[in-house]
Amino acid sequence: MTMKKQTKNKIDCFFTKLVDSPKLILTFGIAAFFGSSIQAQNPIVQAHFAPDPAPMVYHDTMYVYTGDDIPGFDFYYMTKWRVLSSTDMVNWTDHGVPITLESFEWARDRAWAAQCIERNGKFYWYICAQTVENNMAVGVAVSDSPTGPFKDALGKPLISNGSWSNIDPTVWIDDDGQAYLYWGNGGLFYVKLNEDMVSYSGDIESVPTTVETFGGNRENRKLGIENKDMYVEGPWFYKRNSNYYMMYAGMGKGGESLSYSMSESPVGPWKYQGKIMENQKTNSFTNHGGIIDYKGNSYIFYHTGLLPGGGSYGRAACVEQFAYNADGTIPSVNMSSEGPQPVGELNPYQRVEAETMAWSEKCAIAQNDQVGVYVSDARLKGYLKVREVNFGNKQAKSFSASLAAGVDGGILEVRLDSVAGPLVASIDLPRTGGWEKFQLFTSELTSPVTGKHDVYLCFNGHNITAGRELFNFDWWKFE
Repeated sequence: MTMKKQTKNKIDCFFTKLVDSPKLILTFGIAAFFGSSIQAQNPIVQAHFAPDPAPMVYHDTMYVYTGDDIPGFDFYYMTKWRVLSSTDMVNWTDHGVPITLESFEWARDRAWAAQCIERNGKFYWYICAQTVENNMAVGVAVSDSPTGPFKDALGKPLISNGSWSNIDPTVWIDDDGQAYLYWGNGGLFYVKLNEDMVSYSGDIESVPTTVETFGGNRENRKLGIENKDMYVEGPWFYKRNSNYYMMYAGMGKGGESLSYSMSESPVGPWKYQGKIMENQKTNSFTNHGGIIDYKGNSYIFYHTGLLPGGGSYGRAACVEQFAYNADGTIPSVNMSSEGPQPVGELNPYQRVEAETMAWSEKCAIAQNDQVGVYVSDARLKGYLKVREVNFGNKQAKSFSASLAAGVDGGILEVRLDSVAGPLVASIDLPRTGGWEKFQLFTSELTSPVTGKHDVYLCFNGHNITAGRELFNFDWWKFE
């Protein structure tokens, strides 16, 4: 697909009613990234595509709410949303899919970018989707937990006025308790939310997207006005210290860049500051991200199309650490394969969900009503990597894992510090009676383990056909 066609699809498609895309069944077997998966930590999840990351901090945990790309089409075909979390910024727990398009009776397609926020113990997830009337609208789901389950709070859209600009909602609650909801493709709009977070007061306000405020807009370009940047979509609104920020996807060279404006008020006037992330080889025409502080550090989330099988319609969430300039402005940030430094440790003597990992290969994520989310479809020579595992001085002596296999299940190997590192435990897994019939298996360690390590949970076997599913993996623990 040419860049010209990509540009037309993303910039102008929201004002054109497009033919529905058929559904696609996709099996994920994500392999190497940036040429060396052993060192890479970006993207933060590899077992599926997770675009449009929206971070939220709650109770000392970083949550990230994402979409779910299904590549294979010349468009953004998405039917559900996902949640990840971390307490150390290197190991991420996949909480699966807490809400889908089917959860909204008024929605029919295009489960695009969304953001969640907490208020008074409730979690409000602002989503956008195509309506049965073939327009785009903003809806809101609510839950008592940051990981769901979520349900439609209204039974109808919160914002629906026949416009195809109603995408990419972003929300912030100011210091005085007033909440603001911004959104928009091709233009920027906002409302003041009421305290119930599911209704608003006043009119929908339109924000000027001039050269001075956001580097310009499409109308400037049509008139031949030369811009260094221009507002396109994907706003991310927040306050830090006394400054209000609006990051957004602006038009850059060969695709969207992450740019930003600042204001002294939550409703402007906004002043364009420049680009944060541009000319990066993301393999994706779009970019959409969020900025947040956590444990004394500042982080920018974004997405790329660099996972195998990815691209503009197969994107995955990434994160970088950065520091604000002394005057509160944001420096230029380059994408990396390494990602941020760890800000915590993992305790191996407590139950650890298998879907908590820093990196994975040759596996997928599944969930059911009995065990919740688990690692599925483990294949020969695949593995899970878990970082910053601190055994301390307790001398771990055994390893247990909850596993399931419909046929002879291969071998789960536990190695330290690399896929070829010391083998400290091994479970030769028989069939358990079904792919969702989990049983607990224990292996004595070949030698006591102490100190801090990266742990590799490797999928192996003897006389097993390459590519065959080996087992499913729910959780693990050292004793």
